[in-house]
Amino acid sequence: MNGVTQIDEHGAHGQEPAPRAVVDPAARAFPPASSALLAGVGIDVVSVARLSAMFERTPALRDRLLTPSERHLPAASRAARVAAKEAVGKALGAPGDYSWQDVTVQRTPDRRPYLVLSGAALAAAEQLDVTHLHLSLSHDGDIATAIVVAERGARPADVAGTDRGER
Repeated sequence: MNGVTQIDEHGAHGQEPAPRAVVDPAARAFPPASSALLAGVGIDVVSVARLSAMFERTPALRDRLLTPSERHLPAASRAARVAAKEAVGKALGAPGDYSWQDVTVQRTPDRRPYLVLSGAALAAAEQLDVTHLHLSLSHDGDIATAIVVAERGARPADVAGTDRGER
C-alpha cells in the first residue's frame, strides 16, 4: 500500500477497532499550515437535471439560491453557479450566517468568471484576510462543477472592466 500499513487498535465501548495508518519512515506528511497563502479550497458538483427538477417543483428555491442576474441563465450555467456558491462556503470555512445571495458569479469582458461577495460571505473572507478568490467552472453532460481557491496576499486591483459594486 505504498508505505502505509493498516493497524487495528482496540475499539472503545465494544465498537469495532478503528484502523490507523502507520507511515513509512521514508514518507513525509504535508499538514495544512495556518500561515499559508491559501486560506481555503472548496469544490462542489451539482446535477443539472436534479437542480432543474428542484426548481420546477419549488420555484421559490430558484429565487433563494440565485441572484436576479443568474436566474435566467441556461440550466447548466445555473447549476455551475450553485456549485460555485457551495464551493465558496467550503473555501471560507462554512460561515454560519452564509446566504446564497451573498455570492454572485460575474464575468470579465473576456468571459473569465469571478466572484462578487457581500454580507456574511464577504465578512468571512475579510476575517480570513482573503484577497483573491480563484474560480473555475465547468459543466459536461449532467454534471456542473466549481472549484474555489481562497488566497491571502496583496490586495488585488479591480477586475479590468468591472466595478466593485457591478452586478
